[in-house]
Amino acid sequence: MGEVIAIVSGKGGVGKTTLTGNLSIAISELGYSVLVIDADIAMSNLSLLLGLDNPPITLHDVLLGSSSAVDAIYDGPKAIKIIPSGLSISTYQRVDAERLVSVVNDLKNKFDYILMDAPAGIGRNVLSAMSASTQILLITEPTAPSVADVFKIKIVAERLNQRVLGVVINKVSNVKGEISDKEIMKMLELPCYGKIPYAEDIRQSFLLKRIKPVIIYSPNSASADAFRAIARKITGKEVDVTQEGKKRKGILAMLLNLFSKKK
Repeated sequence: MGEVIAIVSGKGGVGKTTLTGNLSIAISELGYSVLVIDADIAMSNLSLLLGLDNPPITLHDVLLGSSSAVDAIYDGPKAIKIIPSGLSISTYQRVDAERLVSVVNDLKNKFDYILMDAPAGIGRNVLSAMSASTQILLITEPTAPSVADVFKIKIVAERLNQRVLGVVINKVSNVKGEISDKEIMKMLELPCYGKIPYAEDIRQSFLLKRIKPVIIYSPNSASADAFRAIARKITGKEVDVTQEGKKRKGILAMLLNLFSKKK
């Protein structure tokens, strides 16, 4: 059975969709099958980030009961699969968000990881996304209001008996006044799963004629590296930098020894 991770923030605009899109690709790059669901059924835009234009069947149709979940799955970049949400306000007003739990349960065995871009806040829709998950990953900015809001989400998750993995800190500039990762971990009593820099390449990736996740737009950037580090932490494939360094030194020594013998 796959893991279902709801990515949740206390307020909008902190980078929840950016994290979901880039993290899904980073996990796929590690060799896992990944489905990403745009569970923000009121203010959806994950499909724009992942290059999916005007899908005929969406999560709205699935939650209305007029289509199956399998019919709403589309191919995304780097082998990920996507269930997009609809853009119609009239359809949104009729959907039954509580059906999301059964939809996700039907898909759990088909993927290694299911990532859900949950709505912000603590409304009915976000509660449904959290209830459908096996784990929750929080995201915050390093500011007092953002941390205070995400703390409320943590409390709600605990009341739902949901496991909170940790927190990702986004838009880190390392300027005076920012709350440090150590302080945020202490306040939330959660581990930090990664820090994403406040970077120009992320902004530029949204200004393209066709928007791209930064992990595709600028794959060697510090931002892309940050998303990949989070993916390794989630999947347990963290790289031991010390051991990697030893391996490199060992290979270099072998090559030097080989060349000295040829002389």
